[in-house]
Amino acid sequence: MENNTSNIIRPIIQKDLETGKRDHVITRFPPEPNGYLHIGHAMSIITNFDLADEFNGKTNLRFDDTNPLKEDVEFVQSIKEDVQWLGFDWDGLFFASDYFEEMYNRAILLIKKGLAYVDDLSADEIRAYRGTLTEPGKNSPYRDRTIEENLDLFDRMRKGEFENGQKVLRAKIDMSSSNINMRDPVLYRIAHTTHHNTGDKWCIYPMYAFAHPIEDAIEDVTHSICTLEFEDQRPLYNWIIEQTEMESKPQQIEFGRLNVTNTVMSKRKLKQLVDEKFVDGWDDPRMPTISALRRRGFTAEAIRTFIRELGVTRGDGAVDSRMLDHYVREDLKLKSPRTMGVLRPLKVVITNYPEGKVEMLDAEINPENPEMGIRQIPFSREIYIEQEDFMENPPKKYFRLFPGNEVRLKHAYFIKCEDVIKDENGEVIEIHCTYDPETKSGSGFTGRKVKGTLHWVDVNHAIPAEFRLYEPLILDEEEQQVEENAEAKTFLDHVNPNSLQILNGFIEPNMKDVKPQDKFQFFRHGYFNVDPKHTTKDHFVFNMIVSLKSSFRM
Repeated sequence: MENNTSNIIRPIIQKDLETGKRDHVITRFPPEPNGYLHIGHAMSIITNFDLADEFNGKTNLRFDDTNPLKEDVEFVQSIKEDVQWLGFDWDGLFFASDYFEEMYNRAILLIKKGLAYVDDLSADEIRAYRGTLTEPGKNSPYRDRTIEENLDLFDRMRKGEFENGQKVLRAKIDMSSSNINMRDPVLYRIAHTTHHNTGDKWCIYPMYAFAHPIEDAIEDVTHSICTLEFEDQRPLYNWIIEQTEMESKPQQIEFGRLNVTNTVMSKRKLKQLVDEKFVDGWDDPRMPTISALRRRGFTAEAIRTFIRELGVTRGDGAVDSRMLDHYVREDLKLKSPRTMGVLRPLKVVITNYPEGKVEMLDAEINPENPEMGIRQIPFSREIYIEQEDFMENPPKKYFRLFPGNEVRLKHAYFIKCEDVIKDENGEVIEIHCTYDPETKSGSGFTGRKVKGTLHWVDVNHAIPAEFRLYEPLILDEEEQQVEENAEAKTFLDHVNPNSLQILNGFIEPNMKDVKPQDKFQFFRHGYFNVDPKHTTKDHFVFNMIVSLKSSFRM
């Protein structure tokens, strides 16, 4: 399969190498450790690692940990795990905080060049002074402080003499620039808080827009690949590289971010779902985080194929979430053992089957991969079928079980419904059937045909299991287009109250030794994964990964 991931970036890198502008390639994946990675980050990971691999280059994993108020070592560990699970090993592991001293010195250089100043305006005042897209900003009254005064104040900021928000360091560029990012952006702010990596060494921290280009230059990154929301910041990125006199000159290249229907991609909104208990954590299988997809049962191979087939573009359109489901099915169909599970049990008694008799029936483990062999399943007088596979008064073209109708039990016999047992409320609680011993599966019987085939499990040998079925967490396909500053209630109103359904049923006895993350195709239901969070040796929980079929067309 052709790798389309770098189809708009590859020519740029190739030209750089051919013209001698570059003699090597270094990319980086630079997450902020303030949340868990999601499927959108997977595109960035795969893009950066694939490009470096294609051009015999290197890829660094670097944590942009410049905001200790929102960061945590938990997120650092989860990001490492996600990158490795996706199938990649970084060449260098770095933290922005490793470079804090160097960044501070570069800020000093800007002050000495008259290109940075300490400002006493509040955050609200800075915002008001900035202007709008149609109106220029105006200079801060502190903009013309002397170099000596700025050096002294910045030193005192570092020493902790000022409170949070009391002062900031700003670049001195152009308050009338048509690009708002160039209107004296903040470079440093005060934050008296403990950092997960540097402890209490610092009480001033660089802003992401200042730190990021310096980090790239320090690591000799050649191509700084990012999403389109950073395109307007490219002039600032280049200004910082140039004015801080960094030796290395990375090139920023933007591509369209990945949006998926029925999916929230904002880390702020994902955190809100976690904090307000709409889900049971960042790894809840309804979430689009990589850890959630892994827990649900999605494979790294399927995600890589999905991303590579999409390729990167300059567009920001939404991809149908069913496309990823398609690649999961394609990846699992040859790998996953087949088995039978009954999610909503209805008891069937086969009245003419000998009491006490148990026979073992052969069943293929995977008919699409015969090399996986066969399994044996017990069959006896009492079995469970799905409630939906019986109707007392069926509509036309209903080919499953109803009074007087005959169906095939998968891997077993034909059975015919003879009687229906109900409780005092008139609810069906048991079906009585007869079987034809000549119709055993694999016997070559051709005397008659039936149109319905049902799955089942043996009552006396079945293992209780919990099944978790999922619908999209977000009902509105356009949710990802809601503005970031939209009111929270607008976002939460799109949460699907039926996104999780928990059922208690039964599985075949040969499933007794399954392990977390084992994957199976349950006949007629779909692909399921053994949940690693709630499964114990005495309690099996299966997450539905995807259904067997989809209306999505490639």
